[in-house]
Amino acid sequence: MSFSSLRLTRYSSLFSVHSSTTWLLHHHHHRRLYIQPLPSFIDNVDDAISSFNRILHMNNPTQPIFEFNKILSSLTKLNHFNTAISFSKQMELKCIQPNIVTFSILINCFSHLGHLNFAFSMLAKILKLGFQPDTVTVNTLLRGLCLNGKVKEALHFHDHVIAKGFHLNQISYGILTNGLCKSGQTTAALQLFRKIERLLVKPDVVMYNTLIDSLCKDKLVTDALLLYSEMTVKKIYPDVVTYNTMIYGLFIVGKMKEAVALLNEMSLKNISPDFLTFTTLVDGLCKEGEVKKATSVLPVMIKQGVEPSVVTYTSLMDGYFLVKEVNKAKHVFNTLSLRGVTPDVLSYNVMINGLCKNKMVDEAVNLFKEMHLKNMALDNVTYNSLIDGLCKSGRISDVWDLIDEMHNKGQPANVITYNSLLDALCKIHQVDKAIALLTKMKDEGIQPDMCTYTILVNGLCKNGRLKDAQSVYQDLLLKGYPLNIRMYTVMINGLCKERFFDEALSLLSQMEDSGCTPNAVTYEILIRALFESDRNDKAVKLLREMIVRGLL
Repeated sequence: MSFSSLRLTRYSSLFSVHSSTTWLLHHHHHRRLYIQPLPSFIDNVDDAISSFNRILHMNNPTQPIFEFNKILSSLTKLNHFNTAISFSKQMELKCIQPNIVTFSILINCFSHLGHLNFAFSMLAKILKLGFQPDTVTVNTLLRGLCLNGKVKEALHFHDHVIAKGFHLNQISYGILTNGLCKSGQTTAALQLFRKIERLLVKPDVVMYNTLIDSLCKDKLVTDALLLYSEMTVKKIYPDVVTYNTMIYGLFIVGKMKEAVALLNEMSLKNISPDFLTFTTLVDGLCKEGEVKKATSVLPVMIKQGVEPSVVTYTSLMDGYFLVKEVNKAKHVFNTLSLRGVTPDVLSYNVMINGLCKNKMVDEAVNLFKEMHLKNMALDNVTYNSLIDGLCKSGRISDVWDLIDEMHNKGQPANVITYNSLLDALCKIHQVDKAIALLTKMKDEGIQPDMCTYTILVNGLCKNGRLKDAQSVYQDLLLKGYPLNIRMYTVMINGLCKERFFDEALSLLSQMEDSGCTPNAVTYEILIRALFESDRNDKAVKLLREMIVRGLL
C-alpha cells in the first residue's frame, strides 16, 4: 500500500492548529446519570461485554461516551479489536456521539488489524465532524504505521503534520525512533534523534534506551556507551532498562569486566536489578565460561527478592556443557522440580544438544522420548540437535526415521538438518549418496549454504575425488558465491594431500586477493605439507609470514 493511498492531501486544508485551547468544537450537554462509574480498565472480556450491553440498553437517551470509551479501550488492551469495532458500530446505530478519544481507540484497533486505510478514514471522520485531532490521535496513527512496517510513510506523515504547524511530543518521537530501530535503520534513528532538540522536544530516557538497545544489537557497543555517557551529561538518568541493555551489549562483545562494573554502578545509584538484569548476567557469564561466578549470582538474586526461573537454570546448564562439566549440567536439570521449576522446550534442547556433543546420544534419545510422553511441542532445534548427535555416532537409519517424523509433524527438515546428514554420509565414504542428498535438498526448495558446499568439497577431497571437489569449487566461483576461510582451507588441504603444492600456494594467493585472510589452520596445513615434501624454503617463508601476522 503506497502512502498516496492514505490520501492525506485531502485533509491538508483542514489539518491545522487552532489557537483556541479547546479541542472540541461541538459540546453536548448530558443530563445527569445515576450509574455506577466503570473502572478505567476492565480486565475481563465478558465483564466488558456485559457492561457495554447494560449501558447501551439503558432508558436514558444520553449515555455517557466516557463510559463507552473505557469499555472500548479495555477491549483494545485485551486484543479484542474486532469486538471494539463492532461495539462502535452499535453505538453509531444508537446515535451515540463519539468523541476524539473514541476515534483514537478505533484508529488503534484498525492499526493492529493491519487496516491502515480504515485507520486513516477515522482521521477523515474526525475532521468531517469538526473535531480537532490531538497529539494522541497523531501518535496513534504514527504507531499504527510503524506497527505495520510503514516507517517511511510514518516519517512522511510526521513531516506533513509538522508542516501544518502541529507540535509533536516525546511520545511521538519515541514511536518514530522505535520504528526505525526495529526496522534495522539505527543510523536513520540517530539522525532523527539529533533533529529532535531543534524542534524543542527534549529527548527522554525511553528514546535513549531504544537507541542504545539497537546499537548493542548491532554490536556497536562503543557508540552505545557514548550515548549512555551523554545521558548523564544531559541529566537524563539511566534506569534499569538502560543498564540491562548495556550489560547485554557488553557481554555480546566479550567485555565481561565492564558488564559487571555496570552492575556495581547500579547498586551505587540505588537502582535495583530486576529479573532481566540477573538473567542477562548469568547468561553472559556462562557464555564466557565463568560458570562458577554465574552460580554465585543466584543467592544474590534470591536475596534481592528475584526468584531464578527456568531461563536462569537453562543458562547454567548451557554453561556447564560449555566447560565440559556434564554431570553438573545433568544435576541442575534433574533437580529443577525440587527448585519449583518446570523444564521447558529450551531446557530439553540444551540438554539434548549438550549430551549429543559429549557423545551421550542414548541419554539424549531418552530425553527426546520424555518430551514426547509429556506432549511437548518439539521444534527444529530439538530435532536438529538429536539428528546431529545420531549422525556423528553413525546411526543414519535412525536419522531418516526422525526426518520422516519431522515432515509428519509439520516441522520439515531444513539446511541444518541436511548438513548434519551430508557430513555423516561423507565420513562413512558414501559420497554418491551425499551428492544425491544435495540434489534432494534443492528439489525440496531448500537452498544449500556455504557450510553445505564446504562439507561436500571436504568429503570429496577426503574420498580421493579431488577433480569433483574442484568442479564444485569452480562452479561456486562462477556463480559468485562469497567463499570463506573454511572453504579455501578445505581446498588447500585437498590439493596438498594429492601433492599439488603449487596449486595450493596459488590458491592461498587467490584467497588473499579475494579479501579472505588465511588463519592459523590454513598456514599449518600448507607448512606441514611443504616440510613433508622437503620444500623447506617455502615452508619457512610461510612460517615467517605466520609470525608477522601474529598467528604463532
